[in-house]
Amino acid sequence: MPIISHMNSKDRSELYNYVEGICAATKAAAFSIAQAGTQRKNAVLKRIAQLIIDKTADILEANEKDIQNAGQNGVPVTMIDRLRLNEERLAAISASLVELCGLPDPIGSGERWVRPNGLGISCVRVPIGVIAIIYEARPNVTVDAAALCIKTGNAVVLRGGKEALNTNTVLVSVMREALAAEGINPDVLSFIDRTEREGANILMSMRQHIDVLIPRGGAGLIRAVVENAKMPVIETGAGNCHLYVDEFADIEMAVRVAQNAKVSRPSVCNAIETLLVHSAAADAFLPKFADSVAPYNVEIRGCRRTCAIIPEAKTADETDYATEYNDYILAVRIVDSIDEAISHINKYNTKHSDGIITASLDNAQKFKQEVDAAAVYVNASTRFTDGGEFGFGAEIGISTQKLHARGPMGLRALTTEKYLIDGSGQIR
Repeated sequence: MPIISHMNSKDRSELYNYVEGICAATKAAAFSIAQAGTQRKNAVLKRIAQLIIDKTADILEANEKDIQNAGQNGVPVTMIDRLRLNEERLAAISASLVELCGLPDPIGSGERWVRPNGLGISCVRVPIGVIAIIYEARPNVTVDAAALCIKTGNAVVLRGGKEALNTNTVLVSVMREALAAEGINPDVLSFIDRTEREGANILMSMRQHIDVLIPRGGAGLIRAVVENAKMPVIETGAGNCHLYVDEFADIEMAVRVAQNAKVSRPSVCNAIETLLVHSAAADAFLPKFADSVAPYNVEIRGCRRTCAIIPEAKTADETDYATEYNDYILAVRIVDSIDEAISHINKYNTKHSDGIITASLDNAQKFKQEVDAAAVYVNASTRFTDGGEFGFGAEIGISTQKLHARGPMGLRALTTEKYLIDGSGQIR
């Protein structure tokens, strides 16, 4: 179903014209960024990085307005953390832009071969064109998405959530200023600052202007976009992630990794939502793990055997194992084999990130081969599923589908292929 809207026809017509005008202007400007060379694109990114530092006070002032509004509107504390910026986070965003400049530009790369008839064929990487992104309350996405599109020569239409409207407005203004200063049409980066829900539905219909649409946010948003968009969609984000503590696990390692995977930042999509524990390791592991997360007031919802070991745990039902909490809540289940663990994961996961803690090479290999996810970990936290951590500089999102791109989407994922054929009069 589409995102629900109750707008009357006159207001919808006005909003439609507004959204279409932005999309049309972005498409018209796309050539400006598509033809920019690597040096020029990097100059834009470096200028954005410096402007973010120079205008930190303005950005934080806008962000504080969003934080206050979110608190008044009952936004959960963990989600407010995703919205919040500070000097440290802005410095990290600025640094990621500089790092992105140092990465190879994929545009123009490829391979060439010559056929027996003398035709020379090159397959080269080119920009996708115009990318639209619908996302929720993470203002860092505004910069990450725009920067990756700029580096890959794509124009972009951003439509963020109302929670970050003030912050996003300032950030987009900063980036458009940098584009104009480097002689690139600033309309290659557009922002829909109308937050009516119908605006998202209208954007999803703009196939004549948009080449691909990427949703970033909760399961409801992603499902609405996948089901209703008229253009191709790259599905990202939803993260019902798992960690399995094997019977051959190092218990101290398992406690350390599981704690990090849950509490270091529970609101993000690479935090675990379900912990599976082999019955042979449960008595040694679960009490230590419960103690490690007690200072964070993590609510454990466990199976019957889990509740017998952790008396304060609440009884879990099947919906708990299918839920992405984005909160200090964790579903726990004791299993009797690695096969049972893998079966559970493949039933309930969202194809995002899942991990195993084990000293068994055979079990590690089995887990990697049989778990269906974009990122599969052995003896490490799922929190590493991130474009920066993978060396991509930033990410446009974490794709949980299988076509075109999967996992953290860096520069290459925002390109497509073009064939260039050179002949000397050949005919078929």
